[in-house]
Amino acid sequence: MEIKRKIYSKILDWKSRSKGKTALLIEGARRVGKSFIIKKFAEKEYKSFILIDFSNVSKELITLFNNQSHDLDIFFMYLAQHFNVQLYNRESIIIFDEIQLFPRARQLIKHLVADGRYDYIESGSLLSIKRNVKNILIPSEEENLKMFPLDFEEFALALNEENKIAFIKTCYEKQIPVGDVNHRSIMNLFKLYLIVGGMPQAVIAYAKTKNFEKVDIEKRNILNLYRSDVIKFAGKNVSKVMAIFDEIPAQLSKHEKKFTLASIEKSARYRTYEDAFIWLSEAMVINTCFNATDPLVGLGLYMDRLTLKCYMGDTGLLIAHTFKENDITSNQVYQDILFDRLRINKGMIYENVVSQMLVANGHKLYFYSRYDKINTNNKMEIDFLLSKEDNGRMRISPVEVKSSKQYTYISLEKFSEKFSGKIGKKYIIHTKDFRKDNDIIFLPVYMLMFL
Repeated sequence: MEIKRKIYSKILDWKSRSKGKTALLIEGARRVGKSFIIKKFAEKEYKSFILIDFSNVSKELITLFNNQSHDLDIFFMYLAQHFNVQLYNRESIIIFDEIQLFPRARQLIKHLVADGRYDYIESGSLLSIKRNVKNILIPSEEENLKMFPLDFEEFALALNEENKIAFIKTCYEKQIPVGDVNHRSIMNLFKLYLIVGGMPQAVIAYAKTKNFEKVDIEKRNILNLYRSDVIKFAGKNVSKVMAIFDEIPAQLSKHEKKFTLASIEKSARYRTYEDAFIWLSEAMVINTCFNATDPLVGLGLYMDRLTLKCYMGDTGLLIAHTFKENDITSNQVYQDILFDRLRINKGMIYENVVSQMLVANGHKLYFYSRYDKINTNNKMEIDFLLSKEDNGRMRISPVEVKSSKQYTYISLEKFSEKFSGKIGKKYIIHTKDFRKDNDIIFLPVYMLMFL
């Protein structure tokens, strides 16, 4: 089974635009599909390619990098001989996979690009972790792309639901409802996306078997791999990173989803745990969302680093992580979640998938929270803040996420009144069909992929 990924067109754009003047660095969480898409690209777009996987590389090849890279004529001659591949000037590409395991190769990129004979793609996880950039000069000749789990559109395409995606896009562009029958059908597909998730192995397992237990096994294998990475690479922060990772479902299940360290350690302070949050974020295991104390364009200038929410990078993994006390989550449990028969915090799941979809669309995550002990009327919390163009000007768009059919939006009304001169379009992401009410856009969650 082949999964179509939208990042392919971005890689193709890099090739035609760069023409060998830069290397491309593709970063993503483990098992997100980097190696597969890069190899597919190399096979289709080049006359020949060499793929060097630094997670499984010979001593002979390491010696070649260490001792012969000063003379690129000899270096390329031995490299081609080692892989039994003929290299063609401007028609071949060399891929450095899992490059974080051999930083020396990343530093060499500067000289390889300057040489100009071939194209280069680097890929890996944990690329920004301190130990993986220690004592090397990061080449300025790198362009960066981040790769995420499958979004809803890619998931639907993998299940041969192209017509649904085209229909949703048309309705979004025309700002019209999809209609009751279509909405129910699309929401069923979206719920399936929630519980399977966007990790390629899980999607393939579902597409081939329609068996949720098989899907769950794939997701748990990925979660175990993440745990193994923490032990190998988190250094002195291992216990803190693991504590945060294990606490994510409990924190997201709260009404106010701000991460409270007291549940881990009563005397804990954010400053002592900050490196652990950064580690998980740079590993792209989590998506962090910071409180912006003033909703102005340039939200990062008003970011409170000590007040944050912590989402899983993939919602399917969050569900498997939530039921981690069992060896496996049964088909019945997944079906109960799918058909709303299980009492699980839907707000946690929907807010997580919204964070995931926003990040995949290039948005940085911020929220707004205000607590007033004296005057409770001043208390408000907005799930997400987006900096978006509105009528030719950059404005802040507040976004509220609603998972139930009946809801109020008091915080959004308070926020709109308090910051009326600063905000643009207002969104409520919900599980019902599209509609507009005065200046609020009620967007079905599956249309968020176009926002």
